[in-house]
Amino acid sequence: MNIFRFEHPQALYLLLLIPLLAFIHLYLVKRRKKALEQFGNFNLLNDLMPNVSFKRPTIKFYILLFAFILLIITIAGPQYGSKLQTVKRKGIELIIALDVSNSMMAEDIEPNRLERSKRAISRLIDKLHNDRVGFIVFAGEAYVQLPITTDYPSAKMFLNSINTDIVGTQGTAIGAAIRKGIQSFTKEDQDINRAIIVITDGENHEDDPIEAAAEAAENNIRVYTVGMGLPKGAPIPVIGGRSNEFMKDANGNVVISKLDEGTLQKIAVAANGAYIPANNIRNGINNLIDELSELEKSELEAKVYTDYDDQFQYFAAFALLLIIIEFLILERKNRRLKDINLFVVKDKKEKNL
Repeated sequence: MNIFRFEHPQALYLLLLIPLLAFIHLYLVKRRKKALEQFGNFNLLNDLMPNVSFKRPTIKFYILLFAFILLIITIAGPQYGSKLQTVKRKGIELIIALDVSNSMMAEDIEPNRLERSKRAISRLIDKLHNDRVGFIVFAGEAYVQLPITTDYPSAKMFLNSINTDIVGTQGTAIGAAIRKGIQSFTKEDQDINRAIIVITDGENHEDDPIEAAAEAAENNIRVYTVGMGLPKGAPIPVIGGRSNEFMKDANGNVVISKLDEGTLQKIAVAANGAYIPANNIRNGINNLIDELSELEKSELEAKVYTDYDDQFQYFAAFALLLIIIEFLILERKNRRLKDINLFVVKDKKEKNL
């Protein structure tokens, strides 16, 4: 099985120029036609200028445009990975459990708890090296969003897709998230150091997270907790509602979601981890990285494509061919060839027969 990639994918942004160039060409063609119509009937002018072609410039333009697309692809450096090898690297396994309950939309930290959490996770992934990472999302229930992987770009892609609608059951089941994390690590090597990072506001309503953290400790898994929000709390915006419309309880009072630091600290202590408050999340993530770096790295196996064959020459050759064809096509009709009509000649032959 081969894998296709671009060595310089940023060059593909040049493709955004293609619609703009096509629009400019169409605009100029229409402008030229309107200018000619000011001198008289377009069909009559066409008869008066028998050697002028109105179609050939357009054909030449689109040939060049296609050649330009191929040149952009050439610059991007298309490659095929043809050799899959198993490589060994030293690292740890890390499960990130992210709370996606409605309370994570509270705006006591800007822009809101969930968005700040995703930014923190993105920075954390940027600092990982050779480690395996997986995602669990949880609210009233917990689900694996991304199995353990070393593919960090894919991890960021999955991260961007996370929102509060991804889990149908509302609530906050931190214990279920920790237990799901315990089950989600790879099974083949029990000597790998493992850790679970729980990012939540700590308002647990469903189970006993302290007991789940103790189970993680029994399996030599550390649990780190990151508290998102402030102790004073904030109202929860109604998703899709009007501005300044907040969730209310059965009595019509606005619900205030508060950070439960006490629970998060107990979870971290029960699983030999640490608690990180979100009021200084940048320093907190750096401290978390320092904590994780103290875990002994183990050899991890990963299958990666190690040999890539360049394929740009095919695109470059085709682009050159199109440029030559465009050069050979004249904008004006050929005086000697324009009157040749194979069908008319054929009809004459038939009449002679």
